[in-house]
Amino acid sequence: MNDTTILLVGHGSREDSGNQEIRDFVDQWRARQPAWRIEVCFIEFAAPSLHDGLLAAAQSSRRVLVLPLILNAAGHAKMEIPEAIEHAREHAPGVEFLYGPHLSACDPILAILKRRLRQAMAMLDMPDPTTTGVVLLGRGSSDRGANGDMAKMARWLQEDSDHELVDLAFTGITWPRLERVVQRQALIGLRQIVVLPYYLYTGTLMQRIHRQVDHLRAQYAQIRFACGTHFGFEKEIFELVEQRVHDLLAGVPDSRMPCDGCSYREIAHDLGHGHSHEHTHAPVHVHPHTAQAQPA
Repeated sequence: MNDTTILLVGHGSREDSGNQEIRDFVDQWRARQPAWRIEVCFIEFAAPSLHDGLLAAAQSSRRVLVLPLILNAAGHAKMEIPEAIEHAREHAPGVEFLYGPHLSACDPILAILKRRLRQAMAMLDMPDPTTTGVVLLGRGSSDRGANGDMAKMARWLQEDSDHELVDLAFTGITWPRLERVVQRQALIGLRQIVVLPYYLYTGTLMQRIHRQVDHLRAQYAQIRFACGTHFGFEKEIFELVEQRVHDLLAGVPDSRMPCDGCSYREIAHDLGHGHSHEHTHAPVHVHPHTAQAQPA
């Protein structure tokens, strides 16, 4: 690993506390893996930028493993990061760039949600799942695959719990919104509602969620609300990114990002980007699942 840099790509937030949490995550990850060279960059709102991070990593390495610290794959994971990698390849032709998949809908993320749900239920006066609705609340995307990943997690959470209703809501971009879902759950007589944010780190949106839940408490005085927290520094997140590193080094292919129905195919074509859905391993603009690593 002496010739390899692991570059973790965070989204970035207008609220610097969220960016600092990602920096703190990297510090903890370095402590877990002292033999690894781990750096961080951000897609927006914080420094270093994605482009600067890639070029800086390339200056001191023969190989850069690019890992998106992103839950769902949409425009950032499908277009922006791959395009930035292609730009870095042009400026550092002797460096191998390997792109890992986003965190995705998976059992480790489900384990975090189940733990968050248990914690929230313990906050309620009557921890009875049969009278408690659950709302999985995410950012929302114009990409149906990203929204579908959240729907999958909501379904998995329902099947692995005693709750009869686990709904899905979004803070923006798409629908339904939290207020509408709470209205529906109130109409069917649920006495308690748990809101589970589907977010990695804090930021302006997490702050908005807590304000929304406070407003809902005032609006629905007959209902008890409990609100979970973002995922943060859970062990499953560290284990997931570590598994991404091992998979890239071992050349393990990834199939979590299907091209069928991808809205970015048409967008990229219209904009003239080299967004390729060819399932090859040529050094073109590729989805993460088409970029395989060579064994170390």
